[in-house]
Amino acid sequence: MSWTRRFVLALTVVLAALAAALFTAPGAQAHEERPVTFPDGSGSVPKLRTGEPDLLVCKTDRADFERRISGFPATLKARNLALYERCARTGHRHLQQAVDAVDRPGLTIAILPGLYEEEPSLPPPTGACATLKAPRSALGYQILSYEQQRQCPHNQNLVAILGKKNLQIEGTGASRLDVVIDAKYQKLNALRADGTDGVYFRNFTAQRTTFNSLYVLAADGFVIDDVLTRWNDEYGFLTFASDHGLYKNCESYGNGDSGIYPGSASDINDGRGYDVPRYSIEITGCRSHHNMVGYSGTAGDSVYVHDNEFDHNMGGASMDSAFPGHPGLPQNHARFERNLIHDNNQNYYRYVADGTCAKPPVERGYEQGVVCPQISMPPGTGIITAGGNWNLYENNWVYGHQRAAFYLSAVPAFIRGESDWGKQTDTSHHNRYAGNRLGVDRAGNARPNRSDVWWDGQGSGNCWQTDTGAASPGTLPGCGARRGDVFGNTDRLVGEPVKLAQLLVCADYNVQARRLPAGCDWYGARGLQRVETQLALGSSLVLALAGFALWWRRLRGSRLAGAATLIGFAGLALDVAGSTLALTPTAVPALALLLTGLWWTLLGLALRPTRPVLAWTTVALGALTLLDAFDKAVLMVPGIPVSPAWLRLLLGIVWVLWAVVAAGARTPHTAGGERERERNPEPAPDPEPAPVPTPASTSAPASASGSASVPEPRPEQESGSGHTEARPHGEGPA
Repeated sequence: MSWTRRFVLALTVVLAALAAALFTAPGAQAHEERPVTFPDGSGSVPKLRTGEPDLLVCKTDRADFERRISGFPATLKARNLALYERCARTGHRHLQQAVDAVDRPGLTIAILPGLYEEEPSLPPPTGACATLKAPRSALGYQILSYEQQRQCPHNQNLVAILGKKNLQIEGTGASRLDVVIDAKYQKLNALRADGTDGVYFRNFTAQRTTFNSLYVLAADGFVIDDVLTRWNDEYGFLTFASDHGLYKNCESYGNGDSGIYPGSASDINDGRGYDVPRYSIEITGCRSHHNMVGYSGTAGDSVYVHDNEFDHNMGGASMDSAFPGHPGLPQNHARFERNLIHDNNQNYYRYVADGTCAKPPVERGYEQGVVCPQISMPPGTGIITAGGNWNLYENNWVYGHQRAAFYLSAVPAFIRGESDWGKQTDTSHHNRYAGNRLGVDRAGNARPNRSDVWWDGQGSGNCWQTDTGAASPGTLPGCGARRGDVFGNTDRLVGEPVKLAQLLVCADYNVQARRLPAGCDWYGARGLQRVETQLALGSSLVLALAGFALWWRRLRGSRLAGAATLIGFAGLALDVAGSTLALTPTAVPALALLLTGLWWTLLGLALRPTRPVLAWTTVALGALTLLDAFDKAVLMVPGIPVSPAWLRLLLGIVWVLWAVVAAGARTPHTAGGERERERNPEPAPDPEPAPVPTPASTSAPASASGSASVPEPRPEQESGSGHTEARPHGEGPA
C-alpha cells in the first residue's frame, strides 16, 4: 500500500472516529441479540395449508364472539361458529397453551376472533427466572441465550414459539383486526419465533410492546402473510439471521424504529455482483406508514423489496452497516423495485423534546399517533443507505420528500468492530439508482422532492439515472443501460468534510436523555443555528480577516490585489449565504468557490515580486478552490482519492497562518531606530550638486575659517558619467 493511500486511510479513520457517536450513542444501539449464525440454507419458503386446523384457540365469552362475527359473510360466519363449538369443547383459551401443545412438525393453530392478552404470560418473572444472569443491552433488557429463553419463555415474550417446526398460526376472522394479540406494554415481544423453521403467520394483529410485535429469529423458512403490527417502542416486524423468508400483504404503523426490519438476512450473495441466483427474503404487497422509518435493516442482505408502499414516515426505507453484532456486515445486495416511496416527512422528534417519550410507554399516546424515534435520522428522506454495497434501486416512484429522495453515505469498518486497515473504506460501493420516477406520482402528477440526491461523495461504482434533478453534489456519476456501467465513476476514500461535520453533530441524539443536538437541521435548527452555516461563517470570517490584513500591510498599493480582495469577500459572503440553502441544492456554493478561487489566484500573482513562496502557495490554494468548484458543479473529478475540498481545507489552514505571519512581520530597524516603511517607501532625495570651483581657486590655501577650497573637476566628471575614481589623499589629478 502506497504512503499516500495509507495517509488517506488514516485521515478517514480519524475523521470517522469523530463521527462515531452517530452509531454509538446510548439509546441508539439498534437491535441487540445473542450471538447467532445463519441457517444452512437447506430450507424453503413454507406454503399455506388450507385444511382443517389441528389446534384451536378461543375465548369463553360467546356473546362477544358472536358480536365479532356478526358482519362476516355467511360462509365465513358459519365456519367460525362451527370452529367455536369445537373449540369450546377441546380448544385452548390462550395462544401460548396451544403452542405448548404442539408435539410434532406440520401442525396448524387457528385463533378465533377475539382479544388475546395472554394473562398467564403477563406477570413479571418470579423465582429463578427473576434472577437470570445475562448481559444487558443499551436499552436495559437482558440478552438471553436460547437455553435461558426456553427456561423462562415469558421473561420477555408474551407468546414464545421455540424450536417448533413447520407450524402455522392463523386467525379465522374476515380481516386481520378480528384477532388481536395485545402485550399491553408489559413484554418486550408479543410473539417470538426462535429457531422455528417453516413457521407461517397469517391474518391477525399484534400490538403494544416495549420492543417489537412479531419476531422471527434464526429460521430457515418463514412467511408473514396479512398480519398487522402497531404501537411498539421499536419494531413492528423483526426478522433476524433468517433465510427463505416472505413478507406479503402486511401492514405496520406507530413504531419507534421501523415497521419492517429484515435485519441480518442470510448473506447468501456476499462476493457477487448484481446478478444473483436468489434472495434470502422477499417483501411484497406491504404498507408501512407513520413510523420513524417504514423499512430498515442493519445488514439487510439479499432482500428483494418490491411492490410495497412506504409513506408518511420520517424516512421511507433505510439499510446500514452502522451497528456491531449483526452477522452479514457490511450490508449488501438489497433490491428495491416498483415501490411507492412518498411523503415521508413526519418529524416525531417533538415528542422527545416535550417529554412525551420520557413517560412510561402506556402513557405516551401511541394509539393517538405519538411515535418516539429511537435513533438519529434525517426526516423527509425517501431511501437512506448508510454503508451499503451492490444495492439496486430501480423503477420505484419516489416523490414528495422535503429533504431528499435518496441519501447515501459511507460507514467505516471500525464502527462494526473491524480493525483491519483494508476494510475501513469497504462500504458505499456499487449502489445503482436507475429508472426511478422521481418527483411524480403514479398518476403522473408533479410531486417534486426538495432534492433528489444527497451523497457524501465516498465510494466507487455508485451511479444515478441521468434525469436526476437537484442533487448534492451537483453532478453525479451516471448509470449506463447495463448494470455495472458507470459514466464518470469516482473512487474516493472519504466523504466531503462539511457533510461529515453534519453527521458528527447530528449524531449526538439520545431519546432516553431527551438530548436533541443543537446545530442539526434534522431536529429543527435553521439559519445560523445550523452547523453548516456556523462553519461557513466562522471560516469566512477567519479568511476575510487574514486576507484583509495581508492586503492592508503588504499589498495596499496594488490594484490587482485590491480587486482580488473584493472578489474574495464576495465569494466568502456567498459561501455563508449558500450554506443556509443546504436543503435546496443550488449553484450558489459553487459560485462562492469560483470567486474565492479567483481571489487566491490573483492575490498570489500580486504577491510574486515580494514573497514568491507565499505567492505560489496562494496560487495553488486558488487552483484547488477552482477545482473544488468544478468538482461540485460540473464534473466530479475522477482518479483522486479525496475531494479537492480536503486538500483545500488542509492548505487553507497553512495559508491562514502564513498570511497572518506575513502581515504582522516586523522589518529591520535603521541605525537611528526608525522602522523601514515598506508600504509606501519615500523616494530617496536627489544628491545636492557639488559647487563648481573657479580655476583661480584650484590651488588656493585654506581660508581663515578653515574651509578648504574645492578642486576643479576632472574631465571624467564633466562628461556626466557620474563615476569618480578614488585616489589617495593628497594626490593631484592625473
